[in-house]
Amino acid sequence: MKKTILIILALITINNLFAQRYYTKTGNITFDASSSVVEVIGINKGVISIFDVNTGQFEFSSNIKEYHFKQSLMEDHFNENYMDSEKYPKSTFKGFITNIKEVNFDKDGVYPVTVKGILDIHNVKRNIETTGTFTINGGVITSNSEFKVALKDYNIEVPGVVVDAISDIAKIKVNCVYTIMK
Repeated sequence: MKKTILIILALITINNLFAQRYYTKTGNITFDASSSVVEVIGINKGVISIFDVNTGQFEFSSNIKEYHFKQSLMEDHFNENYMDSEKYPKSTFKGFITNIKEVNFDKDGVYPVTVKGILDIHNVKRNIETTGTFTINGGVITSNSEFKVALKDYNIEVPGVVVDAISDIAKIKVNCVYTIMK
């Protein structure tokens, strides 16, 4: 029994030694629900993300209150009326890069990737699939993605008084620069 436990611990340790994980605490997500009437763009520059080169596991977490808008009133409405940030303080994504083996992290280039997983916004979890890129340049790894989210799919209601001024589909842009976890 002791041998089995020691072997399992050794395998876990070896796996952790060879795992290549990259992370950022300063990723950017842009939320854009602009219409022809008004610009509604919030930017969050404190997004946390991590991914594993070997498994393709990929995660994001963003604090809703960290989205900042040009107008403070818009920021207040975003937090209080739409996102209920006191009740739902974070949004997350947990999934996998399905074609991680096609990315050569040792060679400069732009590599298309497909990401599948669960996006959790406003305490609603939905499966999503989107595309993006990893750019490798001089050892620096950058990820980019852009996709759309229907606000109603996440129980985010736009009040009737501004329903024509705000798009019911938000464009989400994600940009992260990663460093290796040590």
